[in-house]
Amino acid sequence: MKFELDDIDRGILHRLQDDARHTTASDIAEDVDVTANTVRNRIQRLEDEGVITGYMPVLDYERTGKSMHMVVQCTVPIHKRGTLATDALSVDGVVAVRELMTGHRNLRIDLVAEDTDEITAAVSRLQRTGLDIEEEELLKAEYRQPFDNFGANAVNS
Repeated sequence: MKFELDDIDRGILHRLQDDARHTTASDIAEDVDVTANTVRNRIQRLEDEGVITGYMPVLDYERTGKSMHMVVQCTVPIHKRGTLATDALSVDGVVAVRELMTGHRNLRIDLVAEDTDEITAAVSRLQRTGLDIEEEELLKAEYRQPFDNFGANAVNS
């Protein structure tokens, strides 16, 4: 169900996507021209409505000793896609699973490991869960930014 966002909501979401950990309600309030209390109330409402579903740190896996980040593309029966996605999350090293709206290569799995032996073991465990692995790619880097439509124009620069 769609939730109607106004410019204040968009501005709040933009700032939170940029850096939720180091952005205070007062910082956001200044940027969207409302009070800090309004920002806190809006964030609570966005959480209650399921627009904001959580806050997760962005990790540098290489600094944690997991220098290999593999992207595994799989093809699974559409009617089993959700179940197999959940099963894949239980495999050691899997950090993200995305269901894709295609018939072929419709499950994308990100896994991290220390070395090729760990990658091989994780991929073998994924195959045993019933996944048809189509392709494995070693990821070099990933870059992120807030989605511009969520408030770049609503934030005072």
